[in-house]
Amino acid sequence: MKMDLDQIKKYLLWYILCLCVAASAWTTALVTTIKDGRTALAVIGFVAWPVGVIHGWGIWLGFWP
Repeated sequence: MKMDLDQIKKYLLWYILCLCVAASAWTTALVTTIKDGRTALAVIGFVAWPVGVIHGWGIWLGFWP
């Protein structure tokens, strides 16, 4: 399967967008947990980054504080 340059650009832009959204959610989760004094959750979110990303999305959507 051969991809042309436009397809490569499109996939690269989507990859960068998803990476930025995940990094922002992870950062939100870490900052919020550290600010609230929940160090155990901050450590878990730092070590197991998918947990931090999901927690950050939950904070954004108002599922938990």
